[in-house]
Amino acid sequence: MVESAAMPLSLELLERLVEASPDIVIATDRHGTVCYYNDGARQNLGFLREEIIGRDVSNLYPSLDEARRVMAAMRDPTHGVRGRVVNFPTRFISKDNREIAVAISGVIVYADDGREDGTIGFAKDISEILRKDQLATLGEIAVGLSHEINNPLAVIVNQLELVEQYLRAQAAPCDLEIMSARLDSVHREIDRIQLQLERLREMSEHEEYLSTTYLGTARMIDLGVCRFDPERPLAGRSVLVVDDDPGVRESVADILRAESCRVVSVGDGHSAISELERQPFDCVLSDVVMPGMDGYELYQATKRRWPETAVVLMTAFYYDRDHVLKRSRIAGLQGVLFKKPVRPDQLRETLVGLLKPPRPVPS
Repeated sequence: MVESAAMPLSLELLERLVEASPDIVIATDRHGTVCYYNDGARQNLGFLREEIIGRDVSNLYPSLDEARRVMAAMRDPTHGVRGRVVNFPTRFISKDNREIAVAISGVIVYADDGREDGTIGFAKDISEILRKDQLATLGEIAVGLSHEINNPLAVIVNQLELVEQYLRAQAAPCDLEIMSARLDSVHREIDRIQLQLERLREMSEHEEYLSTTYLGTARMIDLGVCRFDPERPLAGRSVLVVDDDPGVRESVADILRAESCRVVSVGDGHSAISELERQPFDCVLSDVVMPGMDGYELYQATKRRWPETAVVLMTAFYYDRDHVLKRSRIAGLQGVLFKKPVRPDQLRETLVGLLKPPRPVPS
């Protein structure tokens, strides 16, 4: 059997293959002017051909210095063969002004007399690869951080237990009540730290997280937002509990913490406003009858200044003597709880109905 010779690829077929490539393919003349720009480049960068052909290739880089760095690498033999780079890391700028991490493999085209006649380069978007590398690093950091923080936290918890034992044995009843409240606050902050460490580990496993603006262009991972779990629909939601009765206030806060909510509790409306000015909350859960600023006034202030924050009012009376609930309903209030006492299932059902599931979007 006679083997047939392999058919050589025609120039037309090669051009069609390059044009159809999903990678960015760009060629320039000896002056650095773009003379070829394939469809993959258009899809990745967003520029149309007529917007790029005839322009200097440096317009596709974040800066002229970055364009010069790539060209210097192509002429530097330490990067391989002189006149060529392979998977050289750099960045392109898209039409919507995003920086795209790419790896370029390119060559300088030489004329017969040895002079540079232009360049041709193939660039691959490596943003997703870099993101996965960063998430892998985040996972390693999460494991190390959890270990290094949990050890001193264990010491703190043990020492708190010894302090509590001493107070129960030595402190006067009035002092014991005050110090117990302070120690409870420390325990809650320890629980909060442990919840955030768990959130960090969860992000590293599921490759899903949110980030928020920190300073300028810098961003910060939001550890307060958990992935939505239908079995724990309130997990990660932030709730501000407002009640002048410390027993009711802390019991409601404990119910919410059991649902994995992030909870802050205060004793009056003015303190609630101060907390809202310091940080955002998904929901304000407030008593109606309070000294200084009642629940209706707090609801009105919240609706006016933080309209995205849900408000639920609680009352110990089915009879709305001062028409607070009626006025609030007319003004748009959606949630009311009658606390005799507040039932965990009723509280959970009310908040789930008001708060839509969070939508974590990969950063």
